[in-house]
Amino acid sequence: MAGWTDRYWYSVEGLKLHYRDYEGPRDKPPILCIPGLTRNARDFEPVARQCAGDWRVICVDLRGRGESQYDPDPSRYTPHYYVADILKLLDQEGIADAVFIGTSLGGICTMLLASTDAERIAGAMLVDIGPVVDSKGLDRIATYVGQDVRYADLDDAAAKLADRNRAKFPHWTSQDWRTFASRVCHQTDDGVRFQYDMRIAANFRAATEGPQAELWHLYCALAGRPVTILRGENSDLLSVEVAEKMVAALPGDAELAVVPVTGHTPNLEEPQSRAALERLLDRVIAAE
Repeated sequence: MAGWTDRYWYSVEGLKLHYRDYEGPRDKPPILCIPGLTRNARDFEPVARQCAGDWRVICVDLRGRGESQYDPDPSRYTPHYYVADILKLLDQEGIADAVFIGTSLGGICTMLLASTDAERIAGAMLVDIGPVVDSKGLDRIATYVGQDVRYADLDDAAAKLADRNRAKFPHWTSQDWRTFASRVCHQTDDGVRFQYDMRIAANFRAATEGPQAELWHLYCALAGRPVTILRGENSDLLSVEVAEKMVAALPGDAELAVVPVTGHTPNLEEPQSRAALERLLDRVIAAE
């Protein structure tokens, strides 16, 4: 495992927010990783193993997740606040631009940031997300988000998470599920629990009720920089049709990579994910 330093920054509202900082050269853009709805910086351990040392890798915990402070006002658990937090981190660290890796919600944040501050994005990997989100995936997420489940221990969490998600990752081993559990859960005095503020569920459900807005104007703000769309073959959030349309919308800039026999979302350890990231970083260097 690549070594990191735990660092912090503050939101405009004064929330103490956490990120893992994996050292790398400062003469090229860092890789900045933004996790999904209920996830945290630990999701990007595979990226750090692959890239840290050759690249600086920054993995954030969004407000209300991981080691970041929970927001006393849960109405602020929205992408606009997350993007404001990310921009504040970039400014604090003196980072002009970064290679963004955004998984699911993190990809939406990346597109939203591009719509106002595209110059801060040297390249982007959108992991199993696009400007049109399939309602089947949203309905599935709604069945579990915000449920404060308690597990006896990490093995119990791994077994039960495998039971719930095995269809999405049929090739995963028991060790894969234990690693997954260790990334999404943490030990507390009251058992092993998910490491996020359960109150994010209210905003998620409010935002996903009824017809979903299409975000093509946000996605197209990424034009002119290297973009990779990484899709799980069995994804229920990003359809084949939308992924292919994303490539067509940014001709010459966007590449589609597919991880076989995988649902939402690829864990970035797969050979296809690693190769796609290498190609993206090569394109970023070439464009510098």
